[in-house]
Amino acid sequence: MNLELFIAKKLSFGNARSFTRAIIKMAIAGIAISIAVMIISSFMIKGFRNEVTEKIFGFWGNIHITDIYVSNSNEPIPIIVNDKMKKEIENIAYIEYQSPSKVLGNDTGGYQNNRTIGGVKAVQSYASINGIIKTKDYLEGVILKGISTDFDWDAMRKFLKKGEVIKFNDGEGAKEIIISEITANRLNLDVGKKLIVHFIRKNKQVKKAFKVVGIYSTGLEEYDKKIVLVDIKKVQEVYGWEDNMIAGYEVVTENYEDMDIISEHIYDDIIPNNLLSQTIKEKFPGIFEWLELQKMNEWVILGLMVVVCIINMITALLILILERTKMIGVLKSLGQKNWNIRKIFLYQGGIILLYGLFWGNLLGVGLSLLQKYTGFIKLDEESYYLSEAPIEFSLLSLLVINIGTLLLVILCLVIPTYVITKIQAIRVLKFD
Repeated sequence: MNLELFIAKKLSFGNARSFTRAIIKMAIAGIAISIAVMIISSFMIKGFRNEVTEKIFGFWGNIHITDIYVSNSNEPIPIIVNDKMKKEIENIAYIEYQSPSKVLGNDTGGYQNNRTIGGVKAVQSYASINGIIKTKDYLEGVILKGISTDFDWDAMRKFLKKGEVIKFNDGEGAKEIIISEITANRLNLDVGKKLIVHFIRKNKQVKKAFKVVGIYSTGLEEYDKKIVLVDIKKVQEVYGWEDNMIAGYEVVTENYEDMDIISEHIYDDIIPNNLLSQTIKEKFPGIFEWLELQKMNEWVILGLMVVVCIINMITALLILILERTKMIGVLKSLGQKNWNIRKIFLYQGGIILLYGLFWGNLLGVGLSLLQKYTGFIKLDEESYYLSEAPIEFSLLSLLVINIGTLLLVILCLVIPTYVITKIQAIRVLKFD
C-alpha cells in the first residue's frame, strides 16, 4: 500500500477541520477559474482568427495569380485564360516539402520532411475595376469585382443577408449586382432596385445598368463599403477585353496555413514566367499582423493564468503544511524520511489540482458550448468585425492546457514542501 497516498487522501477527504476544508475548496475554485479562463480564451481567440480570415478569403481567396508587372500598373494587366494551368492547380491535393529542422526554436542545420494539411479547394477567375454608383439622390465610389461561373459561393452565401447569388448566362453578361449592407443603407437601395455605375475610360464616361439581386454583410467594414460583385463579362466590356482575358486567378486553399507553401509551389513549378503568385498575406499584410497579435495575446493570457494557478497552489500547500506541523513531527519521530513526508503533501496538492482541472474543464467547455449555440457574448462589429464572440473548439489546445498546467504546477509544488525539512520533530512535540 502507498502510505503517503493513503495519508494524502485522508487529509483531503477525511473529516478535516473547517479551516482546512475551506483552504482546499478555495484552492480548487482558484484553479478551476484559471483553467476555465484559459480554455475560453483559447477557443475564443482561435475562433476569432478563423472567422476573420474566412471572411477575407471569401472575398479574395488565399493566393492571387496575376501578370508579373501588375503591381507597377494603375489598372490590371490582362492575362489569357489558361484552362490547362488552372486544372493543374485545382488538382493539388497536398505538397511534400522540406523545412529547416529546429529544436526549441533554434536551427539544427538539418532538414525535415513535411507535408501540407490539405491542397487546393477552388481556382476562380476575376477582374476588378473602380466605379461610381449613382442613384437619384446619392453617389458612392466602389470597386466592382467581376466573377465568373467558377466562383466559390460556399464562403459567400453565409454572408448574404437578403436576395440571392448572381445568375450567369452564356451570352451577354448578367446585369445583376450584389452590394453590401453598408452601401445599401447609404444609397437607400434594396433587392430588386436598379442602379447605374459610372466608369471613366480614355477620358470618356461609360455607364452600366445593374439590378440589385443580393445584399451581403461580412462585418469587415473597410471591405464592405467598397466591394460589390458583378458578372466578369461586364468588367471585360468596360476594359474592352476579349472574353478570354481576365485580371487573374484566385486560389482557395483547403487550409489557410498552407497558402505560403502552395503559392511557392505554384510559382516555381506550374505558372509561366510572365505570371506572379502572391498570397493574400503579402498583398494585405496589415490585417494579418493584427491577427498574429491576437495569437500573442492568447499566450500572454495562458501564461498569466498558469502563474495564478502556481501561486494559488503554493500558497494553499504552505498553509496546509504549517497547519500539520504536529503530524509532521510525529511522522519524523516514527522514522519517516523528509522526502516521504513531502510526498504526502505533493499527493495532496495533486489531488486538489486534479479536482480543479475537472471543474475548470467542465466550466470552460460548458460556457464555450453555451456561447457557441446561443451567442450571449456580443461584440461591437465595427471594432471587432464580428457581432458575437466566436468559438472554435480544439482538442489539441484542451490537452495542451490541461497537461501543461498539471506538469508545471506539480513541478513548482516541490518548492514549498522544502519547508518540511526545516521542521524539527523534537521542538514541535516538546512545544505541544
